Amino acid sequence: MQNRVEAALARLFASAPRVESSSRTDSGVHAWGMVAHCEVPLGEFNLPPGKLVLALNGCLPDDIRVRSAVRVPADFHARFDAVGKQYRYQIWNHPVMNPLLRDRAWHVPRELDFAAMNDAAARFVGRQDFRSFTANRGVVLEDAVRTLTRCEVSKRGPQVTVVIEGGGFLYKMCRGIVGTLVQVGEGRFPAEGVSEMLRQRDRRSAGVNAPAHGLMLWKVFYPPRGRGA
Repeated sequence: MQNRVEAALARLFASAPRVESSSRTDSGVHAWGMVAHCEVPLGEFNLPPGKLVLALNGCLPDDIRVRSAVRVPADFHARFDAVGKQYRYQIWNHPVMNPLLRDRAWHVPRELDFAAMNDAAARFVGRQDFRSFTANRGVVLEDAVRTLTRCEVSKRGPQVTVVIEGGGFLYKMCRGIVGTLVQVGEGRFPAEGVSEMLRQRDRRSAGVNAPAHGLMLWKVFYPPRGRGA
């Protein structure tokens, strides 16, 4: 996505601004609330922000869109100023998959125990070592401690949404959490087993990774002062 946005900026501004985003997402993961910034020399910028949105979208492929653009202080950084992120994961819990959601939700045909999933989700909240829920990148992970401020499961008909919010995330951590929650809902793990998984600090003790296509970066949080886009 970044190279496509930079290519669009290069068509509008001679300096070809580089884009700095708030985070990176795995291949197949969606991003509704991605925040990014770029620096455009004052002499080149002759469009109001609203017109910039239209101009950029006219240069981008159909699956990438800029939703809004604002001016920010010169010292703003989309990544380093972020204080938290919210991810949402969509599950379609029905014997028959909804074809309209085939690229945006994980189809789980077996009926899930919603109460058990919420019990398990609450055990992820807090400052904990999430080593059991991150994929191995082939290097020794020195710091796996992260803080989750929210982990909830909601249900509307067959559509189940997992909301995970925190200050930072490990590689594939959200997918490891959701995969484990689904297996709790299927009765493969007890809800209280999540606490033991966290204590084990071993990826083999936890559940599977949920597929990438059900995950979405929903929102990035910034400190007050009107920062962020």
